[in-house]
Amino acid sequence: MIDAEHYQRVLGDELRKLRRGRGWTRKELNAHLQSEISLQTLATYELGTRQCSVVRLVELCVAMDELPQDLLAKVHSRVFTEEPGRVRVDLRRVVAEAGPELTPLRRWAEGRLRQNGVAMPGSPARANTASRPPAAVPGSSSTPTSSAPAAPSQPASASASTDEVSFDFAALERMAELCGLPTAELVSHLRKLAPA
Repeated sequence: MIDAEHYQRVLGDELRKLRRGRGWTRKELNAHLQSEISLQTLATYELGTRQCSVVRLVELCVAMDELPQDLLAKVHSRVFTEEPGRVRVDLRRVVAEAGPELTPLRRWAEGRLRQNGVAMPGSPARANTASRPPAAVPGSSSTPTSSAPAAPSQPASASASTDEVSFDFAALERMAELCGLPTAELVSHLRKLAPA
């Protein structure tokens, strides 16, 4: 399933990177376009808050000397880096950035990082979670391609994959229940905590 809002944000981010890569302001980009577009409209495209028509997207790409299919390939690779139906998160970002509505997820992430031997510099100490072992969330895995449930009794070696975890739909539903959130709302939060 395509998350249209997420796709639009990634597309906007790629447009902004492309413009900045040329060293242009929005005003300078506007001067290279065939049709007149307000600076505010350009800003909303880059923020991903306004959908861009295919013709407008092509016009923007041509102005910045980028093939539209190349830009869309970058967006596609960023949006679809996961297996269908899975959401990947960076556990360090969960610990550092998760709001109070995601407290159960943050506690689980802290435990998972400790279990994997990953140091968490600068993370706040939480006395109430220090002695609690991390609960397994069925369907979560430390590698994006694995569908096996998490196994807290088997610590993983410290590597790049030990700070990332991939949730399948069952794990997302369970974590949403623990957080007291609708699954769609949890997914929206998790997309903001995806690995960079």
